[in-house]
Formats: sequence, structure tokens, C-alpha cells
Amino acid sequence: MSNVLNYGQRILKNPPMLTLLLVILVWLVASLTVRGFGAYGHLRYLLELAAIIGIVAAGQTLVVIVGGIDLSVGAIMTVTAILLPVLTPEWDPTGISGILITLSIATFIGVLNGIGTAYLRVPPIIMTLAMATFLQGLLVIVAGGSAVSVQNPSIIFLGSARIYGMPASVVLWILVALIVLVLLHKMPLGARFLALGANPVATRLSGVKVKGNTIALYALSAFFAGLAGLVLLGMNRQGYVGIGEPYVLLSIAAVVLGGTSILGGRGTYAGTIPGAILLVTASALITMVNASPGLRSILFGTLILALLMISGREARR
Repeated sequence: MSNVLNYGQRILKNPPMLTLLLVILVWLVASLTVRGFGAYGHLRYLLELAAIIGIVAAGQTLVVIVGGIDLSVGAIMTVTAILLPVLTPEWDPTGISGILITLSIATFIGVLNGIGTAYLRVPPIIMTLAMATFLQGLLVIVAGGSAVSVQNPSIIFLGSARIYGMPASVVLWILVALIVLVLLHKMPLGARFLALGANPVATRLSGVKVKGNTIALYALSAFFAGLAGLVLLGMNRQGYVGIGEPYVLLSIAAVVLGGTSILGGRGTYAGTIPGAILLVTASALITMVNASPGLRSILFGTLILALLMISGREARR
């Protein structure tokens, strides 16, 4: 009996495991009570939606672990979704060159965020918000109010293909998860990120190049945001101004729900993964009960605010 209690206490003290168990519980209860929720096609669709949040939240997790925040991820997603159809050259039948060009632009935007934060000492929340505002204005000038359709074969494959019955976007998410987990827990760069979040002064005094690591951090965040924008473009088949905006708050909520401290220094992407799935599940359940659009926004916003409040209480403890 004592072993069971000890095991239960360890689970309660492990936010990623607790979030995963909550996802399993919600899926079981919803499958038994909501008609059609437990169908394989519906659950697969939920994972496809969660993949977009999970990929953009990969970079957000890294930023939050260091004690920062990236409010430009939604604008970067929109940039990639709009620019890819324009930048894909006609001479490339695969469309891969367009993807590489677009992701390079997204990464460069992240480098600019890192330079502003590291060298100009602009607070991350201000720097990334200013970048997001600038990009939104630029996109309105470039694209206006029109949507841009995608003909890139690789992006269409990413948004609709099945690999051994699994959506290509989910397969990509699995690869991203493996890369981020290895980066955080097996590579020196991840150790430096955690150290910067836990004690930036001591880390700087120990010889770590804070400015270079900050630039690398925001470059990675922008790269993953750009990748998520391409997945979103593949699923929607068109890009338009504002397509990535909802994912700013969703990416932060997934990170916080997964147990990463909003103050930095503690966390793991292993918690962000079930956090993204739980957010999509909650949104699906709210939609399936035929709530009005206004009520859906209120309920979903209340859920996210509650998660942030819980995280704040944990950080104070």
C-alpha cells in the first residue's frame, strides 16, 4: 500500500506525467460519453491539430526555460504560410528549395530577435512583440487581404499524406520531439539553456557565452514556428494574414500546462507534448457540445487563464 502511495506522490510531483494521465483520462471519459469522440479518425485528427501546436511550442519551450517568451511565433507562422507559395521556384518540381528558403527567412527573423535581446538588451516580451507587429504590418502591405494558395508538392504531402496510417504532420512532430528532447537533455547547448534560466548571473560568470546562446535560442524558436507554419499551410492549402495568430497563446499554454516554469530554469518538452494534446482535446469537446462561438472563446480562454494561474502558484512555491 505504501508503495502505491509513494508512486502516486511521485506522479503528482511530475507535471509531464500528470498531464499525460489527464489526457488519457479525458480521452477515456469523452470516448464513453461523447458520441464519435473515440473514433480512430477523430482521434487522429486531434493529433494532427495538436502537431501544429506541439511544433511551434517546441521553440516556445526552449525560450520559456531560459526565462523569456516569444510573442512573434504567430507572425512567423503567417510569414512562412504566405511567403512559401511566392518563393517556391518553378524549376523545382519537389518544392523543397522553397521550403528551405522560407525556413531560412524564419530563422533569420529569430536571429534578429536574439540580437535585439542580447545586444540591445531589449526585454524579450518587448522585442518579440515589436517584431510581431512589424511583420503583421509588412504582410498586410505585401499580401493585402487576399489568401495565397499553395501548389508546393512537399507541403501538400505534409498536410495530407499518411505514413503507415499515421499523418505526415504527426510523424514530423515525433521527429521534432526527439530532436528537442535530445537537445535539452543530452547536448551541452540544452544544459546551457537550463543553466541560463536557473541562474543567468552564475552562468555568465562560469564562462558561458550568453549572447551567442540567446541568439541561438531565438533562432531555434523561429525555425520551429516557421516549420509549424508550413504544416498549417499544408493542412489549409492556403495562407492568409493572421493564420498563425491563435498559436501564440496556445503555444505558451501548452508549455505551462506541461510543467515548464514560466520563470525559467526548470522544464522539459516531454510535458509540452501532452499539454498540446490536452488543449486540442478541450477545444474539441467545447465544440462538440454545440457551444456558440462566443461561449467557446470564453470557455477556452478561461481554461488557459486557469492553467497560467496554477503555474504561477507553483512557481511561487
